[in-house]
Amino acid sequence: MKAAAPLEQRLRAAVKHFWSTRDSQARRQGTSSGTKDTGARSAVTGGAQMDGFVNLVRHLLTENGVPEADVHDKNCLELPGWYRPEKKWDLLVVSGKQLIAAVEFKSHVGPSFGNNYNNRTEEALGSATDIWAAYREGAFQPAARPWLGYLMLVEETEGSLRPVGARQPHFPVFPEFQNASYAKRYEILLTKLVRERLYDSACLLLTNAQDGPTGASRQPSPELGLDNFVNSLLAKASAALRTRAGNPPR
Repeated sequence: MKAAAPLEQRLRAAVKHFWSTRDSQARRQGTSSGTKDTGARSAVTGGAQMDGFVNLVRHLLTENGVPEADVHDKNCLELPGWYRPEKKWDLLVVSGKQLIAAVEFKSHVGPSFGNNYNNRTEEALGSATDIWAAYREGAFQPAARPWLGYLMLVEETEGSLRPVGARQPHFPVFPEFQNASYAKRYEILLTKLVRERLYDSACLLLTNAQDGPTGASRQPSPELGLDNFVNSLLAKASAALRTRAGNPPR
């Protein structure tokens, strides 16, 4: 994998962008309307915090031979669904009318973790279930099975690291969820999504408000590391390019 800059350096730049964008959006919403949004909503209503990660992946794809015109991250992001007309993804690779890859980039910053974690879980499951049903029904013909990726950035703070109990009025939850923090729950979720082949690869990053603005983050699971994530995507893209050029994948 060739790159103009080391992956670690690119990761730090993306994390810095996340925190700086979040901060500027919060300040802008607090001053333009005269009142701040409730809780941390001002930091999530503006979007764009994950653009650094989108750019990181887009640049890696184009540096490794994918034509710029095949990578979509601003417009034309909708794909047909089976249970709904369409779903807007964060980044698509479409080559010669063939869907190669679709990627989601999500974040979760406190102080509210409970309901938002459930929402993120349902979104991830729903998006995968929907697109695979559409694929089964021929929505992307003549494409082979596309590559699905999910990258999640979680704030590493007391609220996300504290053990959380689970309600079990009738039946016990699975052991891995017993007293698992929300950060750990995300790790469990993404690991299961990949092992159940709902996504081909997933990445989990943790970053805190103190060191994050300098680009600091950590990856709690090697299986969900950024290296694995981008290498898996680049391998899929490379194989698709060879197939399109008439050279079978190795």
